[in-house]
Amino acid sequence: MTQVHAFTFNPFAENTYIVYDDSQQCIIVDPGCYTAEERQALQAFIEQQQLTPVGLLNTHCHIDHVFGNRFVAETYGLPLAIHVGELPVLEAIPAVAQLYGIPHVQQSPDPSPDHYLQEGQVYTFGQTSLEIRFTPGHSPASVSLYCKDSDFILAGDVLFQGSIGRTDLPGGNYNTLMQRIDTQLLPLPDHTVVYSGHGPATSIGAERRSNPFILEYHNT
Repeated sequence: MTQVHAFTFNPFAENTYIVYDDSQQCIIVDPGCYTAEERQALQAFIEQQQLTPVGLLNTHCHIDHVFGNRFVAETYGLPLAIHVGELPVLEAIPAVAQLYGIPHVQQSPDPSPDHYLQEGQVYTFGQTSLEIRFTPGHSPASVSLYCKDSDFILAGDVLFQGSIGRTDLPGGNYNTLMQRIDTQLLPLPDHTVVYSGHGPATSIGAERRSNPFILEYHNT
């Protein structure tokens, strides 16, 4: 069975995820570890669970989701995987860091991606298969990672408990976001757990029934 462990890191309260299974292999998704203490917490969990990291993935490349990319890549010798449409977002990190006054990010830029995630691709590690679902709208080319066997989806900043990702950042588009939620997330079973980029986990059924943005979209 595939398990998901969440950390909440950095001043943006971003959720970083370690996904692992009985093979003891794991992937690290959206490492937002910003401080030395946060990096140590991530590393300590991996060591305590005796896991072997085999993948580094970003659902999208906003700054709060990539703070720890370099640490993870260098510590575990992992290549970075993103959707190619997120490359301009990743390349803009130094300018965004300067905007937020984060000099250490400017001095240690993120590693370049070694390969790209594609819509419909099945990403596998250990005993786990994750379907890549293309879910832009919050960012130009965000992806969500769906595990059918263990009933969960890592949705990045696409869908939250009672909310959706903001669409006023560069590359964002409300209609695109809602259309992708409607076609890529809502058809999943009600019991599918949604692990979001911020806030608590939720479920597809709960959001279908009560998310005000989804209800409004379906009533217009």
